Amino acid sequence: MQNKKYDIAIVGGGIVGLATAYQIQKEFPILNIVVFEKEKELALHQTGRNSGVIHSGLYYKNGSLKAKNCVEGRKELIEFAKANKVEYDICGKIVVAINSVEAKRLEGLKSNGEKNGLKGLALLSPEEFKKIEPNIEGLKALWVPESGIIDYKGITDKLAEQVLVLNPNSKVITDCEVYDYNSNMIQTAKGEFRVKHIIFCGGLFADRLATKDKVKLGMQIVGFRGDYYKFTERAKSKLNHLVYPVPNPEFPFLGVHFTRMTNGDIECGPNAVFTFKREGYNKMDFSLRDSLQALGFSGTWRLFINHWKFGVNEYKRAFSKSLFLKELNKMMPSLKKEDIVKARSGVRAMALGGNGEVIDDFKIIKNKKNIHVLNAPSPAATACLAIGKQIMEKAKSHFNL
Repeated sequence: MQNKKYDIAIVGGGIVGLATAYQIQKEFPILNIVVFEKEKELALHQTGRNSGVIHSGLYYKNGSLKAKNCVEGRKELIEFAKANKVEYDICGKIVVAINSVEAKRLEGLKSNGEKNGLKGLALLSPEEFKKIEPNIEGLKALWVPESGIIDYKGITDKLAEQVLVLNPNSKVITDCEVYDYNSNMIQTAKGEFRVKHIIFCGGLFADRLATKDKVKLGMQIVGFRGDYYKFTERAKSKLNHLVYPVPNPEFPFLGVHFTRMTNGDIECGPNAVFTFKREGYNKMDFSLRDSLQALGFSGTWRLFINHWKFGVNEYKRAFSKSLFLKELNKMMPSLKKEDIVKARSGVRAMALGGNGEVIDDFKIIKNKKNIHVLNAPSPAATACLAIGKQIMEKAKSHFNL
């Protein structure tokens, strides 16, 4: 009969939840930990639907948790992947400026990356970057050698395996939605479990899980869907590395980019459109509850008002392959409509304040006997082991471990 008493429960079987379980189990092998995941497999939402990129730490504000965790987490992630035979490739990327304003921003990006500890950053002329990406056009590019690609779902599955190696009495339970909880009990699809403490890593549902714990939020999760296209077999020779545009500092997205995946596919995207369902991966997906909650929040409307032109353009691209291609052609003019086909999509959990401002950094809080990961934006997958370590340290003091 399955043990239903545990020291710590972790709600959410994405990469942050499993990295947290792994770091706590490594530090405290004697503790019995249980991870609850509502889907039949781990990492089926944000973790398994992101671009698969190992971020270097180029973009993030110096001194922020994002910057610190990304740089530290990337090194630990690669070590873990090597030790556990998870496929990855440190292939490097170029960030391409297509006009003089973006070319100037590249210098700032290079300086910021160097402050964050990145090595080998180099500004390239068109003649130089065309030696590695002959089909890319632009005024200038920034070479970022420490970026790469990895199988994040593979990492999550291996983290789960390692938790059970460290303590066979711990459990990772899938197909097990959490319905309710109180100070010492969790009600799930597979019965009640007695637990001393809970760590919530709920991603797209982080705010709802916190509200049940009577956390005063002052923020809300709003979903933004990103659609991808991928290159046809014939077009794959057009790209060798990762190719990104220079991000616009006014928007919380990195822009449409080209990514060579671990399986050899080349994806391009994503766009960013408001979704009417938090796990709505198709264009017409709709949830009345999710829509009412998002559209009843002042921060959502303020974001729309502040960035309405951006939003309209993104929506147009979501329904038009020609417009999507036009965006890709800014960096790769030779790409044709027949070179790309529709691929997957993902939904990003965006944490918004009531004023419409995006909460850009990681947000992890303690409440009663629990810990809530309220916001774990990109580069959370790259930084997962560093974030897991940080949560473990919080748990150590807050749970008196």
